[in-house]
Amino acid sequence: MGRTTTDGGTKRVLVMGATGFVGRALVPALVEAGYEVRATTRNPARVASLPHIEWIRCDVNQPRDVERALEGVDALFFLVHAMGSDAHDYAETERRAALELREAAARAGITRIVYLGGVAPTEEPSEHLKSRLAVGALLRGGSVPAIELRASMIIGNGSASWQIVRDLAMRLPVMLLPSWTASRTCPIALEDVVVALVRALDISLPSSAWFDIPGPDIVSGRQILATIAALKGRRVPSFHVPFLSVSLSSWWLKLVTRTDFSLARELVLGFKGDLLPEDDRYWSAIGYVPRWTVEGAARKALADEGRASTFRGVAGRLGESLVHQVSFKL
Repeated sequence: MGRTTTDGGTKRVLVMGATGFVGRALVPALVEAGYEVRATTRNPARVASLPHIEWIRCDVNQPRDVERALEGVDALFFLVHAMGSDAHDYAETERRAALELREAAARAGITRIVYLGGVAPTEEPSEHLKSRLAVGALLRGGSVPAIELRASMIIGNGSASWQIVRDLAMRLPVMLLPSWTASRTCPIALEDVVVALVRALDISLPSSAWFDIPGPDIVSGRQILATIAALKGRRVPSFHVPFLSVSLSSWWLKLVTRTDFSLARELVLGFKGDLLPEDDRYWSAIGYVPRWTVEGAARKALADEGRASTFRGVAGRLGESLVHQVSFKL
């Protein structure tokens, strides 16, 4: 049975950023929870048509696209960011898009905005985190009630931050550990993030608010790397090198990680100090306890990556076989 609006119709939600890492997991969860989903993409021809999901072409920087996407929608998930795109000044691009979105949402009669942002650091935030926090503040400053959920590193196959630590743990012959790798955080599994997002549609929200969504473990960067290495049976020699700054050590990434370097560097620069939540009151508010430890989430992410690699390998071999057969017949 679908989620219903006050007039008895099925509640329709819009997911902006539906083809991203989090969006791909959120869309089917919303359908399973009984919502009708409209999902945005820049290329609808590249996504599968499924029941209860309406794909619509939308560029968040084009006001007409945004207005068309918002028509007939009850609530909105905003999972879009410009970091790593071709935008020259991604922070300004993100702020402008957020400001225009909140005004368009008010005109369209949207009842709730849900935004996934980042945890506020103890130190001066990096440009990336500063932009995420600014977007959250802008959305919460509009007339439509907005709920901002703040996560630190999200663990899951396909996450840029996960891929960085995974590559560092699996590819470095020796780990040089600067002092900043002692910084602590509360990583959260993708599966727990999805629950937090879906439940954000039902939580009582008299006015706009933000909440941290921490995972159950407090760990340092060093512990995350050691956990991943141990899961793959690696024993990597490590040495503490306190003289290496975050900025200097981020250049390792160019040699090690598959993640786009400019994106990876921005993410690592955000790890200058602890990224710890202010509290975990959101979990109490929605009656949920995060189920995935760092080790459990990392184990699942590695397994998902292995399955994806196997599928790509089989698909590749099948494709080569078909090409060979066609060539032979010709």
